[in-house]
Amino acid sequence: MSHLLRKPNKKEIEKGVIVVHEVTSENSPLEYVGFKVIDLDPNAKYSELLGNQECCIVALTGKINVSVGDENFENLGTRESVFEKIPTDSVYVSNQRHFEVEGVTKARVALCYSPSERQLPTKWIKAENVGIEHRGILNNKRFVHNILPDSDPSANSLLVVEVFTESGNWSSYPPHKHDRDNLPNESLLEETYYHEMDPPQGFVFQRVYTDDRSLDETMTVENGDVVIVPKGYHPVGVPDGYTSYYLNVMAGPKRIWKFYNDPDHEWILKR
Repeated sequence: MSHLLRKPNKKEIEKGVIVVHEVTSENSPLEYVGFKVIDLDPNAKYSELLGNQECCIVALTGKINVSVGDENFENLGTRESVFEKIPTDSVYVSNQRHFEVEGVTKARVALCYSPSERQLPTKWIKAENVGIEHRGILNNKRFVHNILPDSDPSANSLLVVEVFTESGNWSSYPPHKHDRDNLPNESLLEETYYHEMDPPQGFVFQRVYTDDRSLDETMTVENGDVVIVPKGYHPVGVPDGYTSYYLNVMAGPKRIWKFYNDPDHEWILKR
């Protein structure tokens, strides 16, 4: 199996708290991005003290309570399935802070991490304030929820976005990359993709490759998988009959999303 493809590996760390994914700098080639998926039973609690990291807590499905220090955010979460295609609630937590997430219902939560040293205010990113965007034409259409975009100064390095791609379409396409600190033309951002499919027995294809093909892997990605993108182009293709969802986490030395298209395929934008 590809070293960039992670299958769910569920571990119950305490009663009602299951870690589904855990991507860190210790177990992956990533330096700037960390990522966890946690499943919570009702009343089960997960807590963490952040060091020099910031975290965006995303209520993927179900309802949760989040407490950060003496701030409490209750009944967060708007959907039973990501494929309801409505924005959800998230909470931004800065470095050196303690947070706790409690399941109100059965819930799945994404924890998105990146390095941070300048402490910022805790922020409830309300579902109703999440920007919605339609991108692309023809078979290159996708629907985006901008949870923590680079236009929002609430974080030091984290960028978080949800993307829905319909049956028979492509996304992160034409193939683009962001692996050089070469602004204003391109920024250096690592990335993770957390994937779900509807119906759940579906799959998508994701290729991660560099110009010199020193990295060139094409993966069959199934429901609940994570793909790690340390560098290179990273398009996603969705087979007929299925809808794709993914949650992207990006971070790097500068909090700017500036991508570079593969010149071989950029012509499709001119159609």
